[in-house]
Amino acid sequence: MQAHEVSRPRHRGRRSQSILGPRNRVLQDNITKGEMMTDTNTLTRRSFLAATGTGASALALASPAYAAYPDRPIKWIVPYAAGGGADIIARLVGSAMSAKLGQAIVIENRPGASTNIGADAVAKAPPDGYTLLTADNGTLVNNTALFAKLPFDPDRDLRPVGLLARFHLVLSAARSSPIASAKDFAERAKSTADGLNFGSPGVGSPHHLTMARLTRDLGLRLTHVPYRGMAPMIADLLSGSVETGMVDYAAGGELMRSGQVRPLAVCSPKRLAALPDVPTIDEAYGRSGFEAYAWQGLMTTGKASDEVAGILGKAHAAALADAALRARMNELGVEPLAGGPAEFAQLIQSERQLWVPLIRELGLNLN
Repeated sequence: MQAHEVSRPRHRGRRSQSILGPRNRVLQDNITKGEMMTDTNTLTRRSFLAATGTGASALALASPAYAAYPDRPIKWIVPYAAGGGADIIARLVGSAMSAKLGQAIVIENRPGASTNIGADAVAKAPPDGYTLLTADNGTLVNNTALFAKLPFDPDRDLRPVGLLARFHLVLSAARSSPIASAKDFAERAKSTADGLNFGSPGVGSPHHLTMARLTRDLGLRLTHVPYRGMAPMIADLLSGSVETGMVDYAAGGELMRSGQVRPLAVCSPKRLAALPDVPTIDEAYGRSGFEAYAWQGLMTTGKASDEVAGILGKAHAAALADAALRARMNELGVEPLAGGPAEFAQLIQSERQLWVPLIRELGLNLN
């Protein structure tokens, strides 16, 4: 039986920014204070160029259009609210890439429309490599089947840079709920007349589709409560406003370990080392082959040049190869994913073969 959707007041997504990177602090301070170069300095420079016979050609070579990439801060759009797993990984990897590129990376959160708002902004950005996107399987796989028409073509308008991470999904319940196990969850979902409510970080998100698949496989009766990101969903799970949810461990792991959120089952084929007493979905329900993740990769605008994409790719690869960064990601319950554009494109195609038929079978759409 399919999960129902419910409209309810939700946390409104808010665009937020964070600047990562050490360079140009003096210049930034001067701009903040409204300080500008004096006319005397400008005229002196022009006089020198004229006297040496270089003139306009030297000015052209010194202009930003001819400067080596990157010569200014890079914007990284995360199509989810601040505080969730996607946001955390973008800030970690963004900081490491900033050090490699020698430029600040600005993290900008643009949640909404099942990630299409943020993705569309990158798809329509100038193809100069100064706009990046956290793109997940919701953006690149699920939305291609959930929407009859997208405002952009993910294969044409977005260019893969490299893979980022795989997030382990955990079926969870509010501490205030009487649901204490995966078995309790299934029994309550089958016996509740109006459908047991469950939260996800958005319609069409990997968390939503994983729960929809579980609903179908187990014959559950669930009511979907979508949010604009993982952070507001977890806030309502903590308050008991929503009783259950599919939570990625990166965002909710600490709450699970402390008992503030109750983990019921993990969607991985093996138990998580950090949650050794929590069964897998297969163990909990006597099944085999149930496996689902939320994964993410880094993209830029589709028509970015090979040169710019190559520079971004090298910085991305160096960041993901850093032992300290990988250790930190593992601490957060996130599995680092190695792979460049080719591996990223291959993952997209294999995931579409798995999830697009399911979406059509369930009759899910967001038109």
